[in-house]
Amino acid sequence: MKPQTHESAALRFLYGTAPGRGVLKLLTRPGLSRAAGRFLDAPVSRRLICPFAQKNHIKRSDYLPERYSCFNDFFCRRIRPELRPMPADPAVLMAPCDGLLSAYHLTGETVLPVKQSRYTLSELLHGDRAAARFSGGDALVFRLCVDHYHRYCYVDDGYKGENIFLPGMLHTVRPIALEKLPVFVRNCREYTLMETEHFGTLCQVEVGALLVGKICNLQGTGPIRRGAEKGRFLYGGSTVILLVEKGKAQLDERFFTATEQGIETPVRMGQALGRATKK
Repeated sequence: MKPQTHESAALRFLYGTAPGRGVLKLLTRPGLSRAAGRFLDAPVSRRLICPFAQKNHIKRSDYLPERYSCFNDFFCRRIRPELRPMPADPAVLMAPCDGLLSAYHLTGETVLPVKQSRYTLSELLHGDRAAARFSGGDALVFRLCVDHYHRYCYVDDGYKGENIFLPGMLHTVRPIALEKLPVFVRNCREYTLMETEHFGTLCQVEVGALLVGKICNLQGTGPIRRGAEKGRFLYGGSTVILLVEKGKAQLDERFFTATEQGIETPVRMGQALGRATKK
């Protein structure tokens, strides 16, 4: 699936013109997203559910039957478990979420050459010394659109560190913004280091986006279980980034090839992406 090159007139105005960039400074401030989040948590927002589901072709029978008290309850709806099975072999590295996947072999600490946006692991993790351990490894970037399933899981058993939140702006994660700005190091984000049984140390970064008021991770430091829910995003597009140490996993090269060709690959939570490197 090719990236969406056709952007709305509003986004072209915001990211492609000087007056638009002035407006953008106001729209990307976290305060606006917090206000939008309060409305989407209110019972009156339920009236948005049906038109949203119809517009985005969401098949409601794919999700567990629940009574939604507000729009955000629906946005974070739980999918039927049988529709997101995990690989039986725990040595298979699976996708932590639904999304459009871009895959990158990292050159040293240079990470994520999304269009013209290049930055380093240290910038992504805000100077954390742990960034160096992923030098030369791989980065898997899952871009979630509004119609995707917005919960994400752990990809292996192990032990996780604390959730580290980095405040920032809230730009959209659509391609037009990625072409103009290093969005993933400007947006608010939260990252976690995980010592896993099969893949060494993994780092998972959840990145907020325009009108995403919250990144909701469910637990702090402690043991983790493969397939267990790690957290969820509230309304809006967003991104999950999974950093893999060099030599710890053999990932399917077709994902990297597609990325080089400018193609984002649709994947689902639980889908096999590669295997642990034999010890």
